[in-house]
Parts: sequence; structure tokens; C-alpha cells
Amino acid sequence: MEGTVFAPALEGMKHVKAEEGEMLTKPFLEVCKQILPVIDKFGAAMALVKSDIGGNITRLENKYLSNPSEFNHLYSMVRIEIEAKTAKASSSCTNGLLWLTRAMDFLVELFRNLLEHPDWTMSQACSDSYGKTLKKWHGWLASSSFTVAMKLAPERKKFMDVIGGAGDINLDIEKFCTTFSPLLEENHKFLASVGMDELKAS
Repeated sequence: MEGTVFAPALEGMKHVKAEEGEMLTKPFLEVCKQILPVIDKFGAAMALVKSDIGGNITRLENKYLSNPSEFNHLYSMVRIEIEAKTAKASSSCTNGLLWLTRAMDFLVELFRNLLEHPDWTMSQACSDSYGKTLKKWHGWLASSSFTVAMKLAPERKKFMDVIGGAGDINLDIEKFCTTFSPLLEENHKFLASVGMDELKAS
């Protein structure tokens, strides 16, 4: 395999925004999809996260495929739900985008931890990033399941070797965090502008 597991996602991020600056649905979802193989390398510890991310990608993708020209821009599906007053429903695309973005925040934070704290174990890195991102939005049940799952995190060095492939893993992690963060931030800003960034899990 050429390069690290991040290579396809890093390539994809170059195409996420239209020339006029709008976030594009298909390229954004493609990048999220390309992160799934990275999550796979965590094994059982990330099974919950992976199914959550996969489900939200599918939900948004189905909406996009129902009318690709209307939903070419990522936020158009949210705007339509806001107008129809269906955005707060648990099965809405707004909800899907919010939780997809939060799960990606968690992963960016996790990889940032692995980069900045070479002495931390994988479980420490996971717990810290969970505390900074998803925890405040999760109810007790989700939070407990997550904490248990984190205990299954793989050994750090083994994990880094697996995701490194033939590339410079630290460089790619840094690129991933610095390039993806502003895109996620933009999603939050947009969701906040329509009053949808504070929804909690039931």
C-alpha cells in the first residue's frame, strides 16, 4: 500500500469545497468514508463509533442521491429540514450531519493526542479525546458503553505500525488534523447558525 491509511482522505479533502466556498455533499461524505478503514484498525474499541459514522454517512448519502442537484451543497438538506421543522427528529439529516461531525471531531482530537503525547497509552488518548468532544453530548448509557469500549483499544505502537503503511504517519496525522479541523468547524458554525449545534443524545 502506498502511503499511510490517511492518504485517500487527505487527497479527498482537496475537493470538499466548491470554488465559491460552499461545502459539497458528495466529496465531504467521501472523505468521511475514507476514514472508516482507519477506524477499522482500532478493532472492537471503535465498533460503536464506526457503526454510528457509517449510519450517518448512509443517511446523508441517501438524501443526496434522492436529488443530487438539489443536495449538491451539504447544508441544503439541513435548510430544507429547518423550513419543514423536521430538523430535530432523530432520523433527520441535520441530526446525521451533527453526529457525523462530532464523531469526526473525536477522531481528529484522538489523532492529535497520539501526535502530541507520545507517552500516552491508546486508552488514555481515547478517553481524553472522548472527554473533550463527544462526552458532553452523550447520555449516561452511551457514555458508559463508550468507556467500556475504550478499554479494548489496541496497543499504541502496534496500531501506529499498522496505520503507517509506507508513509510518514506523523506527517499525515498532522495534515489530517490541520486540514479536517476547519471543515468540521465550518459544519458547527453552520449548525449553530440554525440553532442545531447543541442537540444532545436522548
